[in-house]
Amino acid sequence: MIISTYNWKEALALVLRAVAAQSRLPDEVIIVDDGSREDTAELLRTIARDFPVPLRHVWQPDEGFRKARILNRGIAASRGDYIIQVDGDMVIHRHFVADHLALARPGRFLQGTRIRTTVEETARLIAGGKPRFGWFTDAYFRDDKDRSTYHFGRRHHTLRLPWLARLKSRSSGHPMGCNVSFWREDLIRVNGYDERMHGYGSEDLEIDLRLRHAGLRRSQIKFAALALHLEHRSVAPPDPADPSLPNNVLLYAARDAGLIRAEHGLDGHLADFVQPPADLRDEAAAR
Repeated sequence: MIISTYNWKEALALVLRAVAAQSRLPDEVIIVDDGSREDTAELLRTIARDFPVPLRHVWQPDEGFRKARILNRGIAASRGDYIIQVDGDMVIHRHFVADHLALARPGRFLQGTRIRTTVEETARLIAGGKPRFGWFTDAYFRDDKDRSTYHFGRRHHTLRLPWLARLKSRSSGHPMGCNVSFWREDLIRVNGYDERMHGYGSEDLEIDLRLRHAGLRRSQIKFAALALHLEHRSVAPPDPADPSLPNNVLLYAARDAGLIRAEHGLDGHLADFVQPPADLRDEAAAR
């Protein structure tokens, strides 16, 4: 499992608490850190003392929003055949990992969704409240007729129904890097994320595009792999779909060219991780 983070240790602590409680633990957890302050590293060293699986921290200096690069470094550092990727503000259901693995198939990558908690629910969770999933989850839901409006409908998306998830798995939905999983060999094939993408947005859309150009199928997950997205101030531009934005220029160029492999991507980091990063549990034990 790869978890991306940047300077929100309180949210990251909640995410890691949920990971530690999984019914099927990941084989390792890699925190990919786009330049957080030292207090995030201190938190991870504390959590590592009793974390149930190897916990690794891959950090890069804060030189602006470089999520594509730090994700590639996390992929390079990973050792598993299958990678589940979430953001550090996604509090996952206790069967989240099991759900991703149950639905994984060769030739596919999986796109999950998120349940966007209200400001009040986010505050309750940050204060130590227990995550709540199901019909009465305190969250916002998009209106299909007006994508800019949120309302309290469509609560069926908060239900975990594995049998229905298997029936509903299909090519659809909107790419979102906050809840997605891949076969590692497929990421190597397309050379991971395009590191020319600096600043917010579209790195997840672009790799989704190249994976599909490579012949892979995106399968949307509904009614499984549930995750609560903690509400926070967005750093998105006013119109993330603006075609003149630099990352979108790269996205549309990849689309028009039928691009499969990123020129500046994952292969630039593989040699750095011939040996995996230190397991923070070992460092904690040595203290």
